[in-house]
Amino acid sequence: MEDLIKRAAKDLAESKYAIALTGAGMSTESGIPDFRGPKGIWTTNKEAEAKAYQRYELFLNNPRAYWEEMLGIDGPYGAFYEEIRQAKPNPGHYALAGLETLGIVKCVITQNIDGLHKKAGSERVLEYHGSVHAVRCISCGSRFAREKVSVDELPPRCQCGAALKYDVVHFKEPIPSDVREESEKEALKCDLMFICGTSAVVYPFANLPRMARFHSSNVKIIEVNADPTPLTQEGISDYLIQGKTGEILPRIVEEVRKTQKHRS
Repeated sequence: MEDLIKRAAKDLAESKYAIALTGAGMSTESGIPDFRGPKGIWTTNKEAEAKAYQRYELFLNNPRAYWEEMLGIDGPYGAFYEEIRQAKPNPGHYALAGLETLGIVKCVITQNIDGLHKKAGSERVLEYHGSVHAVRCISCGSRFAREKVSVDELPPRCQCGAALKYDVVHFKEPIPSDVREESEKEALKCDLMFICGTSAVVYPFANLPRMARFHSSNVKIIEVNADPTPLTQEGISDYLIQGKTGEILPRIVEEVRKTQKHRS
């Protein structure tokens, strides 16, 4: 593993435009439960999974009932989202923020809805599946901080008059066009893609590494994951460093700093 960590540090240090893609593997290390793992929320509660598939349609048909469910009046999501909002970044989040400070990572594209990359200090973050810290208007696309939106009357409404929903992207809901288009631009622009803690099975997010690979055979794609993924098995990634992101990423950053110090 030590050789792979040094290899990743060298590749990152030599890159011109590196981006990071992150998934639930980073959040679970901050104590946030995943959904599909062995003890995941949906694995252990099939009713919750069934409701999750109906949530976007519920919002479209009955925004008030949607908000009642999300606030916990008629369901567990109010407490669950509050738990996510209270979570703290772990060393993996701080490591990626450090790579941005060093001028290496230009953008983080994350599947996670917890906002932990921003809490850790990453400034350029594309939240592909939205955030529990924001609400969004699907009519005009405006976003607002969740704590600044009153829920005294349900549903809360946008300045344009349409009902607001959580910024979180639900099943059957399109990825917001601004985030999707910007993410695709980043995937096509990068010369190194650093994939951290994602199983790469949720689409269209999982298309981003494939877009990068098919756009340029010269792009370096590095995985840091607990287990091999379809990207590993299909040869989309160049190599996998297997383990916890919170343990491996800080070691990579340390090696990057050594590499930069030797060059200066």
